[in-house]
Amino acid sequence: MSTAVLPAERASCLAEIFKALADPTRVRLLAHISASEDGIACACHLPDALGISQPTLSHHLKKLVAAGLIVRQQRGRWAHYSAVAGVLDTARDFLGESSSEPRCC
Repeated sequence: MSTAVLPAERASCLAEIFKALADPTRVRLLAHISASEDGIACACHLPDALGISQPTLSHHLKKLVAAGLIVRQQRGRWAHYSAVAGVLDTARDFLGESSSEPRCC
């Protein structure tokens, strides 16, 4: 049986995605942003919507942006965030996800 060696660069990329998703607050943020109208959420609404403080929000948004799971766009005074669907597809492909149904919860 032959086994493929995962390139270090791909392993590093996947690890960043999984690290970002290892926190429940970030999972909630990503879900909220993805489900927002037009797939875009204003940072001004996120603390109240998720019941978290502004500093906590900023920390978690920074982690999600760094992992490539969301992108930030400045619109005047406020930042707006949208999810990057292809990044989750990469994680699903690696895990062998064949169904759109959740495996847990």
